[in-house]
Amino acid sequence: MPLYLDNLALLKERVEELYEVLSNCRLCPRECGVNRFRKVGYCRAPAQLAVSSYGPHYGEEPPLVGLGGSGTVFFTFCNLLCVFCQNYDISHLGYGEVIGEEELCEFMLSLQRRGCHNINLVTPTHYVPNILKALYKAALKGLKIPVVYNCGGYESLWVIKKLDGLIDIYMPDIKFFDKSSCERFLNAPDYPGVVREVVKEMHRQVSDLVVENGLAVRGLLIRHLVMPDHVEDSKRILEFVASLSRDSYVNIMFQYRPLFKASQHREIARRPYLWEYQEVVRYAEKLGLWRGFGGRE
Repeated sequence: MPLYLDNLALLKERVEELYEVLSNCRLCPRECGVNRFRKVGYCRAPAQLAVSSYGPHYGEEPPLVGLGGSGTVFFTFCNLLCVFCQNYDISHLGYGEVIGEEELCEFMLSLQRRGCHNINLVTPTHYVPNILKALYKAALKGLKIPVVYNCGGYESLWVIKKLDGLIDIYMPDIKFFDKSSCERFLNAPDYPGVVREVVKEMHRQVSDLVVENGLAVRGLLIRHLVMPDHVEDSKRILEFVASLSRDSYVNIMFQYRPLFKASQHREIARRPYLWEYQEVVRYAEKLGLWRGFGGRE
């Protein structure tokens, strides 16, 4: 049974508590402090939900996809706004439409009816109060599949602690540990320290990924995109992942393309070489990691 169904009273309590934050927003580490009901902060998101699309997704990790797909909801805008964003039309340009919590609730129930194995919340950070309200409504109407918190890793530790007992599967990206790269490409020099503490907390809450009959039901699933000219940084990230657990599920990805403003930065203006990716994978194996990369579950 999903965690949120065991904790409906807590879920309702968190909705009320986190909605108050929207008037002095500190939902992410940037802590803009703006009143989202009156203006937008760094992420450019309104106080209402904004969604670009939703539906079954078959391109996620195998334990999320199964036969019915992962029920993804793509939220508009982002608190990171990476210069190399692969979905810049959604995250930077804001392509999407404003909806209410009742509509998101119906999206979730529709995805369950269509046979999706989970509700995959893509870039949820700046909409957590609204999402929890929709989740509460959906739970009362019969939602009973796991919830995936699919984020960029730049999360408020305070908010993540508030989600304890409500999120089944955390799926953070770990982008860089190199402070200079974080400053230039993410405009977030504090990213390395933030993502370390956040991922530790996620692992404390749900532990390693649990897969039953080929499907993920609970746990931590980490993503790391191999970037050009960043092999050593990738190794430091994998050392951290291994320090959490040798059974950590980590998807080492080789799909980077220099999109959006990446061409303005020499180091990331090309695709990574195959040897860079292979060296990162070999290092993961050397560390004793074995799940999530190379098609392994």
